[in-house]
Amino acid sequence: MAVCARLCGVGPARGCRRRGAAREQRRGAAGDSEPDTDTDPEEAGGGGAAEDEEAAERIEGGRPVPHPAEAGPAGRAPLSLLELPPELLVQIFGSLPGTELPSLARVCTTFRRILRTDTIWRRRCREEYGLCENLRKLEITGVSCRDVYAKLLHRYRHILGLWQPDIGPYGGLLNVVVDGLFIIGWMYLPPHDPHVDDPMRFKPLFRIHLMERKCATVECMYGHKGPHNGHIQIVKKDEFSTKCNQTDHHRMSGGRQEEFRTWLREEWGRTLEDIFHEHMQELILMKFIYTSQYDNCLTYRRIYLPPSSPDDLIKPGLFKGTYGSHGLEIVMLSFHGKKAKGTKITGDPNIPAGQQTVEIDLAHPLQLPDIENLRDFSELSRIVLEVQEQVRREEQEEEQRQDDGDRSPHAASQPAVKSPGGEGADGEGTAAGAEGMPQDKAPASQPFVLPMGVISRNKDYPRTCRICFYGTGLIAGHGFTSPERTPGVFVLFDDDRFGFIWLELKSFSLYSRIKVSFQNAEAPSREAFDEMLKNIQSLFS
Repeated sequence: MAVCARLCGVGPARGCRRRGAAREQRRGAAGDSEPDTDTDPEEAGGGGAAEDEEAAERIEGGRPVPHPAEAGPAGRAPLSLLELPPELLVQIFGSLPGTELPSLARVCTTFRRILRTDTIWRRRCREEYGLCENLRKLEITGVSCRDVYAKLLHRYRHILGLWQPDIGPYGGLLNVVVDGLFIIGWMYLPPHDPHVDDPMRFKPLFRIHLMERKCATVECMYGHKGPHNGHIQIVKKDEFSTKCNQTDHHRMSGGRQEEFRTWLREEWGRTLEDIFHEHMQELILMKFIYTSQYDNCLTYRRIYLPPSSPDDLIKPGLFKGTYGSHGLEIVMLSFHGKKAKGTKITGDPNIPAGQQTVEIDLAHPLQLPDIENLRDFSELSRIVLEVQEQVRREEQEEEQRQDDGDRSPHAASQPAVKSPGGEGADGEGTAAGAEGMPQDKAPASQPFVLPMGVISRNKDYPRTCRICFYGTGLIAGHGFTSPERTPGVFVLFDDDRFGFIWLELKSFSLYSRIKVSFQNAEAPSREAFDEMLKNIQSLFS
């Protein structure tokens, strides 16, 4: 702002001899060019109606005519921004971030007049928020592009992105986006069980828009009676809450029974009579009772998509996976050196949202037996348990070295104990061969079939895989009681699908990538992402 002040002849440069004469000539005509102290984007460019008409006439009407205070003497280059043509200043100001324009408006009222030009704010709406609507239609409603930017986009910019609602163990995935002249919160739902490869479903939970110039309107979209009055409170930087002010719009004429049947069709794509498993019926009814009590009055916490690296086994991201009677759930796959983690974004009463459902040890690949022996569950179990014992010994040796304080070069040069796969215990060969292998040298696919006795809700799993790793899966009793990690097999099928064999449960989960381009969801840093994982895990523990 100081630079702008010097350029236009006010502020710190007031005593400059070089501009003194020109400023004295302008002082009578431009006596209003004093600094303005308003910093709100909503007020940038505000002023009286007469000044608005004068500015519009000079800037947007026909051939621009310079203000007398802005015209420099003929035959020399302008010495300040005030001497530039107004249409050029519109282009310059329109290229600046919208958050900087209020400071620019404080420099002088000449700048403030120019910042009333809607062309500037139309460009900021498009470049900063991707608003591609024909904003000229706003003239019909009397809402300017500056109103849209200041009262809608800028005011609610902090809620754009991905969020996880606090719904007990169930969690969820909310994506808040700019959609036309609205800001809409879309709740993303997995496809109906067990169709893991189907696209995600989504429904609106709230929307924000400008009905008039005064302020933005928040509407709750929950229920089946159309938009109704709602409220949003931004609690802090990465947390906000929603509240419905007319929860009667959520009720149905047939009472709770009709509400349950409608929810069941939307959530599961079937009726209660179609579900013959008694335990599954209990889980479904429990979820309806628990989630419906919130009436769309929820608190949301920001989540980030995992950062990626060229050395990652596959691209990290969000996947939908099968979890037995609990149906399909959303899992975030992220890579952490020689480990990969699957964190639940949605959960269930056994393993709640936020918990690390699977962990893959990329330092310990598994060599599966031939297709005939793979059908034998005891053979697969033997291979996995041998690797589990190997991992346990390596961890004990590492703990022993740390206790002894042994960091000598001699100890570091000792050969590592060989795992059943033939790689070193430290996994260096595996990391280079499996995780960092170029795509054209990736391991050839091999036949794959589930062992006899392993249950899979999805019978259409791939029959070939790229590579398998030792891993552990988290299991627990109802209410997340007695949680423990049990051995299993991570199976990579392709870039978009993987599976996990739960050895103790004799069950198989198939995961498929969520192919949605989420905006405003990138983590600012690796540290911020790791901190987010810790926060959501502790929140639902």
